Amino acid sequence: MYIAMNRFRIALGKEEAFIDIWKNRDTFLSEVPGFKSFNLLQGPTSDECTLFASHSIWESEEAFINWTKSEAFRKAHANAKPAKDIYLGPPQFEGFNQVI
Repeated sequence: MYIAMNRFRIALGKEEAFIDIWKNRDTFLSEVPGFKSFNLLQGPTSDECTLFASHSIWESEEAFINWTKSEAFRKAHANAKPAKDIYLGPPQFEGFNQVI
């Protein structure tokens, strides 16, 4: 099992706009071999931002990497609009392989 996560620092007051982006996004993940599940997680809010994480589970790291090179990935990101007033910097990727 492989878990792929992106952490997002979202500007205060823009949380619902960020959630709406994900709710209305067609991910095409159901077409991808090795995809297991996806969750968008909301974390703590500080004086600066609210932390979110996208969390996807894959059969393997190879399945995740294959997705990043796939037509489904290109289609899912084709209409991504840069909402500069929402994001406080780029997402931070973290990948984890299951060891036990």
